[in-house]
Amino acid sequence: MLSRRSLAGLAGTGILGAGTLVAGAAAVVSSPALAQDASESAFDRIRRTKKLRTAAVAGGAPYYQKDIASGQWRGFYVDMAKALATELEAELELSETTWGNAVLDLQANKIDMFFGLNPTPKRALVVDFSVPVFSNAFTVIAKKGFSPKTWAELNSPDVKLAVDVGSSHDAVVTRLCPKAQIVRFKSADEATLALSTGRVDAQCLILMLALTVLKKNPALGQLVVPNPVFATTSNAGFRRERDKTLRDFVNTWIDYNKGLGFIRQTIVSNMELVGVTEADMPAGVSL
Repeated sequence: MLSRRSLAGLAGTGILGAGTLVAGAAAVVSSPALAQDASESAFDRIRRTKKLRTAAVAGGAPYYQKDIASGQWRGFYVDMAKALATELEAELELSETTWGNAVLDLQANKIDMFFGLNPTPKRALVVDFSVPVFSNAFTVIAKKGFSPKTWAELNSPDVKLAVDVGSSHDAVVTRLCPKAQIVRFKSADEATLALSTGRVDAQCLILMLALTVLKKNPALGQLVVPNPVFATTSNAGFRRERDKTLRDFVNTWIDYNKGLGFIRQTIVSNMELVGVTEADMPAGVSL
């Protein structure tokens, strides 16, 4: 069994992570079958069953995308989950969830981990988080003729800002633009519709989503990265348990593969699912 002590040793030598990038790399460790009991950790269950359970969000490209005809999943978090499962010598099991239900699925032990959670203090009360997979700047899509350059310009009673209620977009606009007219919608799609029909002046979205929206509808407006640049991170989430071996393993995997460029390469290649290229990234903003 790959124990916590041996895991720490492997992390120190740099062995962990090599299997995701080098074809034919040696397996980490073979694991004997473990007897299941009520206290079995997520890591031990994965090693015993040889299955890594995670979930994906339909319509969440480039994070996740499900092909309607074949039922196959694509997206950069799908590719990362596959690589992680390979490193764990496990088969990837994907179920379908929503951004809103992912934390509940973790708590209910339906999945072992989930890529794509913004680590808010409220969520941190009930689940654990990995180190950041990548950073995502907060941006706005501004209607034509409206070109704010700073958050201070957006923080005006004359400006109507659309956000999806309860999201990180909602949180950052509430903090940075308390004087603005903040119009909250049930979903980001509804907020985008409000922008397209002229009911608001701008919509706050993280960069990845803003680029995706503008590729679908270039006439919607223009991308603005207000100064100063604020960003959130996208992390993996885990069910809260005493044994942190799975979280520690994933942290090692993320840091190792960020260092080798695998994380960035996977994100950039999957941005093509929504027609976005690296050239579309605004100057001075990186993943």
